[in-house]
Amino acid sequence: MNMTEIAMNLIDEDKDQPRYQFGEEALRELMESIEELGLLSPIKVRTTPGGRYKIIYGNRRYKACEMLGRETIPCIVSDVTDEMEIYLEQIAENLTREGFSPIEEAEAFDKLLNNPKFKSSTKYLSNKLGKPESYIKNKCELLKFGRAVKKLIVGGTEIRKDLLTEEQLLPLKDLPLEYRDTLALTIARDEMPVSDVKKIAKLFKAKDISENTKSKLLYKSGPGLIETWSVHEHNKAERAKAAEAKAAAEAEAKAAAEQAAKEQQAKAVQAAAEAGAAAAQPAGQAAAPAPEAQPAAPAAAAAPQAAAPQAPAAPSAPGGEALLLTHPPASPAQSSPSPALGQVQRMLAALPQTAPLRADVIRSLGTLPAAEREEILAGIDSLIGQLENHLLEWKSVREQAKATV
Repeated sequence: MNMTEIAMNLIDEDKDQPRYQFGEEALRELMESIEELGLLSPIKVRTTPGGRYKIIYGNRRYKACEMLGRETIPCIVSDVTDEMEIYLEQIAENLTREGFSPIEEAEAFDKLLNNPKFKSSTKYLSNKLGKPESYIKNKCELLKFGRAVKKLIVGGTEIRKDLLTEEQLLPLKDLPLEYRDTLALTIARDEMPVSDVKKIAKLFKAKDISENTKSKLLYKSGPGLIETWSVHEHNKAERAKAAEAKAAAEAEAKAAAEQAAKEQQAKAVQAAAEAGAAAAQPAGQAAAPAPEAQPAAPAAAAAPQAAAPQAPAAPSAPGGEALLLTHPPASPAQSSPSPALGQVQRMLAALPQTAPLRADVIRSLGTLPAAEREEILAGIDSLIGQLENHLLEWKSVREQAKATV
């Protein structure tokens, strides 16, 4: 690679180079600078058949020298022939120059990514050009817009009337085509800041707004769209508050119902447990019978002394035990009931009265969770089993008593 003066008429412009937009005012300023100071940076060319040269980069400088009527121009002659390397070099050079528009960048990246001649990848371009992958992807997103919008795209971040920056456009890139370009032109006309563009994009992405309503919103100005967004956000917040209050009320009602069900269940379990405990109480620990049901052994023992002159008769007792005797006792020892009789009497006195569950308690069993219902059923089964065992035992005693008669 060397530098030399080459005749202007032997140099051809590269029609496929990334940069093709040349502002007249900027070109005139460059021409005046070259006329006053000379060409400070040579252009770069490569050789082509027939002894000619083609520009790799420096088209604006070449045009300015041509306008000045220069016969030669300083050139760096490259011996690179690989089209990919040449195109990447052209992009890299223009990225350092003013005036390389975002759309020119986007089209250059798209060409390298999708043209069969190059078919590169975002990662490869990122490494070769020293740009983040997101930078390349965002530039390519600009190609989604129509021609009328692309003409308004400029570099930089300054908001200017009837022009669009990359930052203004990117929030709209995912909107449907029927909204995207119309909104972009509205934003350019009304000089909408990026923060407002994001709100407008959010408005047109809202799922609770019909497509018909969105189509009508396209006729509004930028400030009008911001006002609509503000009303929509307020209404959405109010709906969210109402939904939250409703959910809280439902949760509170559910908790109250569950608490009531648990209380009913606890009452049912307690009643079943009390009934089971009373029925399963050992005979030896049964509650003592009431005073009027106690055997009248002392009275029976004293009866012969108090009524000695009279004929013997069966004594009476409050509990009716004397009715079980067939003859007057001969001695105090004989006046006491047998152990078996005493145990039977104690068991009878200990038995609780029938206490059926209330209807509301029984109904509440159907509202219990499955696990708790299973627990109650297991308790009832255990109670019934114990009662059946007692029943079998006393039936056996009865049969033995009958057999000895």
